[in-house]
Amino acid sequence: MENNNTSLQQQLLEAGVHFGHLKKKWNPKMLPYIFAEKKGIHIIDLNKTVECLQESAAAMKQIARSGKKILFVGTKKQAKDIVTECAQKVGMPYVTERWLGGMLTNFNTVRKSVKKMQSIEKMLSDGSFDSITKKERLTLTRDKDKMEKVLGGIAQLGRVPAALFIVDIGHEHIALAESKRLGIGTFGVVDTNGDPNKVDFAIPANDDATKSIAIIVNYITAAIAEGLSERQAAKDDEVEDNFADEKEKQAAKLQAEAEAESGRGGRGRGTAPGAGAGAGQRRRTTPGGGSRSGAPRK
Repeated sequence: MENNNTSLQQQLLEAGVHFGHLKKKWNPKMLPYIFAEKKGIHIIDLNKTVECLQESAAAMKQIARSGKKILFVGTKKQAKDIVTECAQKVGMPYVTERWLGGMLTNFNTVRKSVKKMQSIEKMLSDGSFDSITKKERLTLTRDKDKMEKVLGGIAQLGRVPAALFIVDIGHEHIALAESKRLGIGTFGVVDTNGDPNKVDFAIPANDDATKSIAIIVNYITAAIAEGLSERQAAKDDEVEDNFADEKEKQAAKLQAEAEAESGRGGRGRGTAPGAGAGAGQRRRTTPGGGSRSGAPRK
């Protein structure tokens, strides 16, 4: 484990995760995560980064294992492509263009917009709009593309997510405020100018460099993928167990039926003498009846 931590720390160092902001821009609440100051720039303590990263990854792995959704949020230029790619890799929803106000707090309205987008998409593909003019079709296509850009990442999100993973909590303050209001768990990459107390799980790291963002997001994605595969394995085991139980039940049922059948056969054979006895009794009474009928007349 120690070797793993060392290699992870080395990777973080090479990616420049330890570079913070200028000293004058710092947030005093980040003091526990700052290692030193060099040439007016704060240096983040990578030991703390490794610790927080592993803790966050373990928590997100559990969420993924339970089958819940984690919404990835990263709308700044350096994070967009990385967040989109990683979220798609593990089938999680994401927001990388623009955070619409009320995306969580007014979720039902956002869902309506998503449904509208999907219905336009469907109608354009199945030829329902063949009768409309070229101009109208162009307008609808443009509307769909606009919605796709903003809502495409949450198209498959049927309900409010279980957690948010945010790159740069300062930049995504609206998303953070909405998740707090709804009591949704938050994970965030926090630089030296941020407040780590605003998120449930803070990952102290450079949130401006593409390399730094990439290594953090990829590490988290790998943990989520692990959680999903464990969930799938557990499901497969359950299916196998159910199949085995079903086979056992079937075998027991067949055995019970066979025993019942043999029992019925035995009873049938055993009743024959009884039947004969009854017939014998009837025959015995006949002579009595006959003697009465044959009695001498007075």
